[in-house]
Amino acid sequence: MNLTPRQIVEVLDEYVIGQQSAKKVIAIALRNRMRRLKLSKQMQEDVVPKNILLIGPTGVGKTEIARRLAKTFGLPFIKVEASKYTEVGFVGRDVESMVRDLALASYNLVKKEHKEKMQPQIEAASIEKVAKKLMPELPAGASAEKKEEYKKALEKMKAKILSGEADNLKIEIEISKPSGENYDTNLPPEVAKIQESFSKILGGFEKKEVKKEVSVKEAVSIYQNEAAEELLDNEAIKAESLRRTEEEGIIFIDEIDKIAVSSSTSSRQDPSKEGVQRDLLPIIEGSTVSTKLGQVNTDHILFIGAGAFHLTKPSDLIPELQGRFPLRVEMESLDEDALYDILTKPKNSILKQYAALLKTENVEVVFEDSGVRAMAKLAQRANEKTEDIGARRLHTVIEKVMEDISFDADLMAGEKISITDTLVNEKLGNIVENIDHARYIL
Repeated sequence: MNLTPRQIVEVLDEYVIGQQSAKKVIAIALRNRMRRLKLSKQMQEDVVPKNILLIGPTGVGKTEIARRLAKTFGLPFIKVEASKYTEVGFVGRDVESMVRDLALASYNLVKKEHKEKMQPQIEAASIEKVAKKLMPELPAGASAEKKEEYKKALEKMKAKILSGEADNLKIEIEISKPSGENYDTNLPPEVAKIQESFSKILGGFEKKEVKKEVSVKEAVSIYQNEAAEELLDNEAIKAESLRRTEEEGIIFIDEIDKIAVSSSTSSRQDPSKEGVQRDLLPIIEGSTVSTKLGQVNTDHILFIGAGAFHLTKPSDLIPELQGRFPLRVEMESLDEDALYDILTKPKNSILKQYAALLKTENVEVVFEDSGVRAMAKLAQRANEKTEDIGARRLHTVIEKVMEDISFDADLMAGEKISITDTLVNEKLGNIVENIDHARYIL
């Protein structure tokens, strides 16, 4: 990945409408990571990422920007809620578990990439296993002629399996029990290691394989997983995962405003608030966390904090934590035009999703421009009259408009349905105007 900040913003524009200032800041942060890797080793150590704090109401795209960025560029990414952590010494999750979660996400990402690269070899190995199950190997003393015949017959069987001709044949296979590579990130690494040792000891007494009758198609799929475990270099995957966690990892801490303690609040000794802030400090500043992949240094992990800050202000966070988020971006609230763009412009917008879903029932849905404008207008009005939940209001509005069509889709097969402003106003006009109804229905 070697995109300029402008190109990164263009990629994000396909999925997230508006919020140019937030996209700009995040694109620069990502580009700076690329720039850092081109510096000398000595200077690389001193260049630390500038963590970002996104401030804005719910539904304006805070999480979506970070998630799309990670997904598009294949970066290890996790989203955590600050409100689910508690101070060390209290019952609950400790903040270090977020780094262990990131390490696991990185491991799964790298393993998936390695698996895709080796897919031809994995597929060939699984087909070979299934073919040998259907045609057991000849005894050791068989003549050269018989061996040659068997080899030709085996190749024909492999071709049949590959073409799908043998898909419905039934065979009995032995399925190995999973190795238990996934682990509970809630447990401290020392406890996890003890648990793993016990499972290995106890596993020796258990039966390793289970016999099962499946179709050839299912057998190929099962053996692919086993072949992947045998062919993939697990140590290389772990080493690469560890490097990516440290160099490219992004931790998105949502609801960070929920751990801020308002200055008007009398009690500041809340284990789920100020204590969590103090525990977050060393992780964000840079420390070493033990994970199953090894020791993870958090110096170069990018942290993005996000919160609505309705009841509190960023200045209500403890000063040390405020200093760890030097870049602050205020997200814009969504107006009617922005809501209209959200419905029409993104690559897989909500309207495109709905049209595609109903197409599977042979119902063609056409969203007229007047209808889309009406939905955006009513969503904006509902946001003004009740709580502002941003773009999430659009889901409620569209569901209400499409409810009857979606319910009776099987009776409308072959029909073309237009969603006009008349239909939208008929379904929603009265609800939006009646505030009491809007509070419960929209």
